[in-house]
Amino acid sequence: MSAPAAPHLLKAILLLTCSAFLFSVMGVCIRYASTTIDNATVVFFRNFVGLFIFLPFIFNKGIGFFKTEKLWMHTWRAVVGLTAMYGFFYAIAHLKLSNAMVFTYSSPIFIPLIAWLFLKEKITTSMLAAALIGFIGVLCVAKPDSGLINLMSVIGLGASFLAAMAFVTVRALTKTESPEKIVFYFCFIGTLISVIPMFWLWRPYTLTELSYLITAGILANFSQLFMSNAYKLAPAGQIGPVNYVAIFFAGMWGFLFWHEVPDLYSLIGLGLIFCAILLCSPILQKRLNSSKI
Repeated sequence: MSAPAAPHLLKAILLLTCSAFLFSVMGVCIRYASTTIDNATVVFFRNFVGLFIFLPFIFNKGIGFFKTEKLWMHTWRAVVGLTAMYGFFYAIAHLKLSNAMVFTYSSPIFIPLIAWLFLKEKITTSMLAAALIGFIGVLCVAKPDSGLINLMSVIGLGASFLAAMAFVTVRALTKTESPEKIVFYFCFIGTLISVIPMFWLWRPYTLTELSYLITAGILANFSQLFMSNAYKLAPAGQIGPVNYVAIFFAGMWGFLFWHEVPDLYSLIGLGLIFCAILLCSPILQKRLNSSKI
């Protein structure tokens, strides 16, 4: 597969950055909602609310909007993505927001390997370097204390691995499916699955609770649309580490809303994560490629 042109790569990085920003704001809504609402209900509303976003597409394209030859791949993406979502939302409810984002957005560590195995995408030295530097940064932010050896960490890293599989599947789907259709099928299948555990926990909700749930669902699905468009423009292994920028946003929200202050190791880790992002920049990629000529 040939490398994407610099303008396309830059646009993909910008779209993925916007996706990460919206996802971090969604994390704030989930944190507030989870103080009184169970995890199963939060996951259901995140998917259910998303279905309404696609009503204009459905009215515009009619029955043709639902046509797909990749239903099995949509289903696979929905199952792994939904499982990752349960783990991630649980982490948001029980960890500092920045730590939860670290675990979830460490998925680029796994993306190059998964993309190589399933999509036969080329793994370059800079991709591996970005993944390694990002992984070290994650360790610095999380630190080798209770953050990495307890059940919460296992849940967080498990969600990260599943999210990486979902991201790579999205990349494969973009070859034949539109971003809108990819996100719709995720919401549709995710709603059908998540309604089962939520059904037993249903209760009346306050307006404040509903506002958090609905806002989280809207932000999450627009984040997914940005992400799907980004992976349509560039290989998953090449732009995946850009997801790390969500940790910066989460740290900002954590400080503003919960007075979470990063320590020295966290700052070092964030610096390393920033270096991983730079390794994915189109300018650096161009220079690295030209140096091999």
